Amino acid sequence: MLALCCTAALPLSAADRITGQPFATRSEVYAPHAMAATSHPLATQIALEVMRGGGSAMDAAIAANAALGLMEPTGNGIGGDLFAIVWDPATRRLHGYNGSGRSPRSLTLAEFRRRGLEDVPPHGPLPVTVPGTVDAWFALHERFGRRPMADNLAPAIRYAREGHPVHETIAHYWNRSVPLLSKWPGFAEQFTIDGRAPRTGETWRNPNLANTLSAIAEGGRDAFYKGDIARTIDAYFKANDGFLSYEDLAAHRGEWVEPVSTNYRGYDVWELPPNGQGIAALQILNLLEPHDLAGYGFGSPEHVHLFVEAKKLAFADRARWYADPDFHPAPVARLISKEYAAERGKLISMDRALREAQPGTPRQLDEGDTIYLTTADADGMMVSLIQSNYRGMGSGMAPPGLGFILQDRGEQFVLREDHPNGYAPGKRPFHTIIPAFVTKDGEPWLSYGVMGGAMQPQGHVQILLNLIDFGMNLQEAGDAPRIQHDGSTDPAGQAVAMSDGGEVDLESGFSYATVRALMGKGHSVRFAHGPYGGYQAIMANPHGGWIGASESRKDGHAAGY
Repeated sequence: MLALCCTAALPLSAADRITGQPFATRSEVYAPHAMAATSHPLATQIALEVMRGGGSAMDAAIAANAALGLMEPTGNGIGGDLFAIVWDPATRRLHGYNGSGRSPRSLTLAEFRRRGLEDVPPHGPLPVTVPGTVDAWFALHERFGRRPMADNLAPAIRYAREGHPVHETIAHYWNRSVPLLSKWPGFAEQFTIDGRAPRTGETWRNPNLANTLSAIAEGGRDAFYKGDIARTIDAYFKANDGFLSYEDLAAHRGEWVEPVSTNYRGYDVWELPPNGQGIAALQILNLLEPHDLAGYGFGSPEHVHLFVEAKKLAFADRARWYADPDFHPAPVARLISKEYAAERGKLISMDRALREAQPGTPRQLDEGDTIYLTTADADGMMVSLIQSNYRGMGSGMAPPGLGFILQDRGEQFVLREDHPNGYAPGKRPFHTIIPAFVTKDGEPWLSYGVMGGAMQPQGHVQILLNLIDFGMNLQEAGDAPRIQHDGSTDPAGQAVAMSDGGEVDLESGFSYATVRALMGKGHSVRFAHGPYGGYQAIMANPHGGWIGASESRKDGHAAGY
């Protein structure tokens, strides 16, 4: 019994590895020329084929993303939005792209009130915003691509026509979505097999998506936003009590943005500014930097407690300040400053958990399904790209003959005029999807991301703590058991303030001694099934070439040549 009790306190492992941490599922991947890490093995192989054929890391990322929209429709597709950070070796700097779409201009707050709604519904026509992915592809390709876009889209078109076997985790989430979304027009006809989700290993084809991608390959971005595809979307929403229009699509343009950063123990960590939540990761890192996490050790009560308390404070600001900067500019420089973190950090007690966390005054001083991928080529270009339909497979609205589902990102709006994320026509909603990048001494060090709604900035921070404070390698940093704090004030819905301290979810692998100590500090600790995100990363190998990693929580794959 003693042996069993001692074993239960250790991280569980599926196999007895002879090197590295026992929780690691595999070794890091090393390659001298190019690397790709995506959430699907076939998409990773497509990215590598593109780079072998002379394409850039950006060509590879676009090709992989197009394939993922087919192969993993549970997390993304051309009906969603896209964000990217790119290291360009020619200019030796980072470039950011915000590819998020806006709300329909004909849909007003008064219309929601007329319908008696207090929140934007999660599915159907009302949460649909303009999809920004295709525009982002072409904007990124114009600056960083080498091959014709038709060549980049060709692998996805081929797999859409010929079919591919569905992977296990994807089949699981697909099966969960079918009962929720089948009532919406076009979903069951285009995303089920005889009314059910495809099973693990079963061949899936999407000829409608093949035709849509072929039209984009031939006609460019305007084929999507101003051609027959846009007219089909317009007619579909007019026929189904919706508001997204041809005019909304034709007016869409994403934008280049400057990434923002903080320095954490000598590493410059880069995120995109709002309307996304990336700066929450920077705020958390600033709050944690004064503490000796390495001395406390991974999985210690102090490690978990400090992380959770810093997250609470950052997320209180997230709920108050993060929104479309065209409507409500956030004081980003102040929020991510060390001075502001020093003031906010005084609220953290080592002995007691915060039950409430109010936002700061920097002017004066949950579930989302997503894909993340990263690529790196022989010339040194690195791409950090994230793309999503938001909740599950999106809104369920699938226009006839197009083979994709429109996103439900508009669910993140608050139906109040006095809130920074309050609904307005032509406005971008608060966004959860965030790519990340790290440089050291002005050189590219790490391109990475963690999928999963509000888990994303929490995951970004934990990966860096694992690498920098706890000395893990790239694979171990992703496989290590994770922490998720749930219950902070949310930027969406009615934004009810946290008053009970929320819940601390711990994956298997944290010791009971840590759980007991956290409970003694006033934390409510629980085990939650599956909200811990998915991770891919590429790191520059100091000896030359690349290091890749993809964790075991998803169907992903890292490979290179």
